Amino acid sequence: MKHALQALALSTALLVSPAANAQKAAASPTTAATSTKSVFPYPIQQKQLANGLNVVTVPFDSPGLASFFLVVRAGSRDEVEPGHTGFAHFFEHVMFRGTEKYSKEQYDEVLQSIGAAANANTSLDRTVYHMTGNARMLEKMFEVEADRFQNLKYSEHDFKAEAGAVKGEYTKNSASLYTQLNEKVADAAFDKHTYEHTTMGFFKDIVDMPNQYQYSLSFFDRFYRPEYTTLLVVGDVKSEDVNKLADKYFASWKRGTYQPNITPEPAQTAPRAVHIQNANFPPLVSLSYRGPAFSDQSKDLPALDVLTTMLFAENSPLYQQLVVKEQKVRFVGGSPNYTRDPYLMTVRASVVKPQDMAYVKDQITKALEEMKTKPVDAKRLADTKSALKYGFLMGLDAPDQVANALSQFIWLTGDVQSLNRFYAQYDQVTAADIQAVAQKYFVPAGLTVGTIGPGATSGLQ
Repeated sequence: MKHALQALALSTALLVSPAANAQKAAASPTTAATSTKSVFPYPIQQKQLANGLNVVTVPFDSPGLASFFLVVRAGSRDEVEPGHTGFAHFFEHVMFRGTEKYSKEQYDEVLQSIGAAANANTSLDRTVYHMTGNARMLEKMFEVEADRFQNLKYSEHDFKAEAGAVKGEYTKNSASLYTQLNEKVADAAFDKHTYEHTTMGFFKDIVDMPNQYQYSLSFFDRFYRPEYTTLLVVGDVKSEDVNKLADKYFASWKRGTYQPNITPEPAQTAPRAVHIQNANFPPLVSLSYRGPAFSDQSKDLPALDVLTTMLFAENSPLYQQLVVKEQKVRFVGGSPNYTRDPYLMTVRASVVKPQDMAYVKDQITKALEEMKTKPVDAKRLADTKSALKYGFLMGLDAPDQVANALSQFIWLTGDVQSLNRFYAQYDQVTAADIQAVAQKYFVPAGLTVGTIGPGATSGLQ
């Protein structure tokens, strides 16, 4: 199974976040219109069943092919009880264990018979189940997915076996120093909020997971409910057929009552730091600042996206200085994360020589400070906004890519139309907005420094 640890990679991570706009999800039968000018190039139809399940259909020119996604708005963020982390990711595994009607082997046989491939992935704010296959076999996709979402069955023996697999996955991933640093940064940056632990959870909880069979049943009962779920179908399909099948297979799914109590994180009042000593690993500096929660009503995230893109692009002064001219770093980059609650924006640099770590940190900090007072070039701003907006759209050339892009906004807000509202904000970003978000978010008191280097300490304090 794929899982979504927040890897220390330099690509923009579209993680997700909640919004008060979840209530705006279509409550009437079917809607395709939105008051915001559509950026998304394909028609979106929505229907909400009486039990709260949101059904989204996007007809897409992919003859004979359809992608079937079930987006569950439950991730490691929702693991609120001490001692029970890692269960959102655990269910990414156990959901393939089968039901009375379809055993694991029979489920695999069905997928093979309809030419479908299925998988799942988990992150801070959600778990996504997806398959792509023969659009003419859409009803069979509905049948097997509705069955396991409503009738999952696994024995205590199966549970322990899967818990062991999760532990093995944790052990494998934790061999990476990037993963270790990621865990340390999250643990240091958060004191109250569940973002303190990564998607995999705390190791002590993973070790104890085989003893938590009864709790696992409660977790499934809480979150695998229609009000937490959006059914998304993209491809060679018609909305009337999708809606009819949704009624047939999902209308009897019982709504739940559980709401997790997420403790907000207090404001950070002083910088923090974590360090991993390793002389045989390329030195690394990460600067993690407190960022905003996702919102499609604010320009903050688009402005931060534009800011970091301009700051770390290969033709930027900082990149040219550190990577090309001085050759002190192998790479430098960063971006905001899109999450339901305020999370971290991390800038990372792989440093060639450990004695240059302090210098590199200072140069990154200096560049961030300049963004607070020095207006960005108008043409470069316009070009960057255009590249970000339409670069996103250029990737929508297959049904699974379309579904994956839409699913991000579904788990952030509960409303697929949030995509159009969010990208409309890019058009409004000004040079003054870039300065404003730099001043608001890149502040020393909200910084957590993470380092990997040969010394016992980073030496950056």
